Amino acid sequence: MYRAADLPRTIPVFPLPGALLLPRARLPLHIFEPRYLQMIDDSLKTEHRLIGMVQPRDQASGDGRALQTIGCAGRITQLSETEDRRYMITLSGVSRYRILREISGFQPYLQADVSWDGYDRDLGKAEVDAGFDRPAFLDLLHRYFDSQDLSTDWDNLKDADEELLIDSLSMLCPFDPEEKQALLEAPSLATRRETVVTLMEFALRGGAGEEALQ
Repeated sequence: MYRAADLPRTIPVFPLPGALLLPRARLPLHIFEPRYLQMIDDSLKTEHRLIGMVQPRDQASGDGRALQTIGCAGRITQLSETEDRRYMITLSGVSRYRILREISGFQPYLQADVSWDGYDRDLGKAEVDAGFDRPAFLDLLHRYFDSQDLSTDWDNLKDADEELLIDSLSMLCPFDPEEKQALLEAPSLATRRETVVTLMEFALRGGAGEEALQ
């Protein structure tokens, strides 16, 4: 368990469209670009071993900022190296953060000064969603997966803790980057679940007509 005071004020950041990491969740990554290989090497030399995942901004927004303000940092908890020196790593989500200042220095990758303020809940125990209706949620999920030609182990989903279920779907479903950013910034598990439901319902309406929701 971490405390906000233990977290570093400057971290390396990894902009990756569509890659969502959430607190207490795990994100596998395949690292092959030289600058990010160095980022991993440098992070492993630190005590915290944190990498800040963040979404690039849609440049059509026209505000000049390259990155979203809110990201999520994960600790490198697994690493294997291939013969051609690529890394397969797993990041375990620690906490969301707010970017205060992007830093371009001697390293080939980006760093940022960040604030962890407001995300104390990320550092605690798993959240509970008191309003979670599992049968109704799984029924909607089944129809959404069918519409997207996705498959899963339904037996495991029936028994998964609500945070693990909702956050895993937030990370793995083919939502667009802006939608995944909204899931990241959801202030609670209940809000994230409501957002997932809205996105799945929207996809069903757009893909198969209004009758898909009947």
